[in-house]
Amino acid sequence: MSLTREQWVKVADDLLAAAWRHASPDQAFLDLPGRPSRSGVRSDGLEGYARTFLAAAFRTAHGEDPHNLLERYAAGLVAGTAGQWPAITDVSQPMVESASVALGLRLTKPWLWNKLTEAQQDRAEAWLREALRHVPAANNWYFFPYTVAAFLEAAGRGDAETRRARQRAVELLRGWYVGDGWYSDGDGRAFDHYNGWALHLYPALDALLDGKPVTTHLAEHLTSFSLLFGADGAPVYFGRSLTYRFAAASAIALGAVTGETPLSPGRSRHLIGTTLRYFLDRGALTGGLLSLGWHGPHEATLQDYSGPASPYWASKAFVCLLAGPDHPLWTAPDEPTDIGNHTLALNGPGLLIQRHNGVTRLHNHGSDHVRPFEGEHATDDDPLYSRFAYSTTTGPTARKNVADNHISLVVNGDRSVRRRIHPLGARDNWAASWHRPVFDAHQPMVPGLRIESVTAVWDDQELRIHRVIGAPPGTRAELTGWATDLPSALVPVAGWTGSRRDRAPQGTAFTTSPDVPTLTADVEGTVTLVAVAVLGGTVAQADWEARAAEILRQTLDAGGQLGTDGTRGSS
Repeated sequence: MSLTREQWVKVADDLLAAAWRHASPDQAFLDLPGRPSRSGVRSDGLEGYARTFLAAAFRTAHGEDPHNLLERYAAGLVAGTAGQWPAITDVSQPMVESASVALGLRLTKPWLWNKLTEAQQDRAEAWLREALRHVPAANNWYFFPYTVAAFLEAAGRGDAETRRARQRAVELLRGWYVGDGWYSDGDGRAFDHYNGWALHLYPALDALLDGKPVTTHLAEHLTSFSLLFGADGAPVYFGRSLTYRFAAASAIALGAVTGETPLSPGRSRHLIGTTLRYFLDRGALTGGLLSLGWHGPHEATLQDYSGPASPYWASKAFVCLLAGPDHPLWTAPDEPTDIGNHTLALNGPGLLIQRHNGVTRLHNHGSDHVRPFEGEHATDDDPLYSRFAYSTTTGPTARKNVADNHISLVVNGDRSVRRRIHPLGARDNWAASWHRPVFDAHQPMVPGLRIESVTAVWDDQELRIHRVIGAPPGTRAELTGWATDLPSALVPVAGWTGSRRDRAPQGTAFTTSPDVPTLTADVEGTVTLVAVAVLGGTVAQADWEARAAEILRQTLDAGGQLGTDGTRGSS
C-alpha cells in the first residue's frame, strides 16, 4: 500500500526532531555529525538549518505547526542574518542555501516572516539579496538567486534587481532545453536528477505559488522520468549528488501537486511512497539522521561539496505535503507502479530507457558532465557519468577499480576512459554515440583514434556494438558488463576473443565486492566488436549476428553521416 499523508508528515517530524538535537544555542546552525564539506563547518551548519527548514516549511505550509518548528526557525533566521551566517559570495555554498531559506520563508510567510519586526526583515533581506549580486555556478545555481528574488517579490520587496535575476535564469533554462522534457544542467551535456529536483522544481513551484501556468515541460519530462524508478521505488543510480536519495521523487510529487503530470494521482502517490520507503527500509538513517551515502554510508556516492547536512536536500520530496488532505494525491485509489516492460529512446538527452521485470536500466549515449570549455583528461574520469549503462539495482564501480559497463583500449600499458560523449541519435530501441578514448599519459589522446558505439535492446537483452577506428598496432580492447552479485552475462558475438572476471574490491553502493565480466580482443585499425549483456538473467537464443547487422544498417553503416536526430544526412 502507498504511504498516507499522515505517514509522510510523521517521517518529516521524525527527521526534523533528530536534526534539531544538533542545533546551536542561537538556533542559527544545525551542526550535524560527520566529515565536513570543502566549504567548512560554519557553512555546513547553515546547510543543516536551511535544508531542514525546507522540510519544515512543506510540513507547516497549511498552517499546522504542532511542534513549534517555525518559532525555532524564526529565531535561527534572526540570529543568522544578524551576522552569524557566512556571507554569500561568488559560487559559494551559502548561495545554494539561500534558496532553501527563501523558499521556506515564502511557504510560511503568514506565520514566520510576517511576525518579524521590520528591522529583522531588513537584515534578512540584506543577507538574501547578496545572492542576486554574486556569480552563481554556470548551471542550475542560477535558480538560487531566482528563488530568492521570487520570495522578495512575494514579500513586497521586489525591484529591478529581482526582476533581472528571474529573467536571467529563465533565459538560460530555455537555452538548455534539448527536448523530451529534459534540460542540460548548464551549457554542455549534463542530464541527471538535477532535471527533476532543481531545473523543473524551482520554476514550476514558483509558478504554482504565483498562480501561473507551469512552463517547464514538466509533464513531458515525467513521461520518461517516471520510468527511471524500479518497482521497489529505487531511483536509477546515475549522476552526482545521489546522497539526496528520495529527493529524486520530488518532481513526481510536484507534478501531482501542480497537475502537470501524465501520471494518475494514485500512481504518483504509490511511486513517491515506495521511493521514500525504499531508503528508510535500507538503512538510510543513522541515529535518526540521513547519512552520507545511498542505502547507508557510502563514500563513493559523495562529492567534495557533500557535508553532513547535504542529504537533507531530500526535503524536497515533502513538496507532496503542499497537497492538502482532500487532494486526489491522497484520496485517489492506489495504483502500483509496476507498469510492465517498457523501452523508450530519448533523442534529446541521448538516453535509452529499458525497463524489464521491475528493474530499469539507463543506457547513456549523451550525458557526460563535461563543460564545453573543459579539456578531456583521464584523471577527471567520473564513474557517475562515463559508463554506458546504469540501473536501479546496481551502482558503478569506483575510480581505480575495474570500470563496469565500459569499453576501454589499452595502448602502451595505459587504459582509456570515456569523457566527452558525442551523441549520434536515439530512436526506437537503440541509442548511439562516439567518443575519443582518453589516456592518463603524456599523450592523453592517440591521433585518429575513436570509438563509435550503439546499444540496442529487446526485452531484458542488451546488444552492445563498438566500432574501434584508428587503433595503433598492439592495442587491446576490453569490454565490461554489470558489477553485481546477480547472474549477469556478457557474451561475445563478434570480434571478442578472450574473457575473464575482474574483482572490484571497493564494491558499489549495492554490493561489497562484485565480479565484473570482461571480454578482450587485440585490435588494429578499424574493428567492429559485438556482445550481448543481461542484468539478472541469461542471454536469449537469437541470431545476434543478424540483429547486429540490422542495427548497424540503421546506424553506423547507414548512408551519409548519422546526425544527432538519429537520421542520416549527406556527408
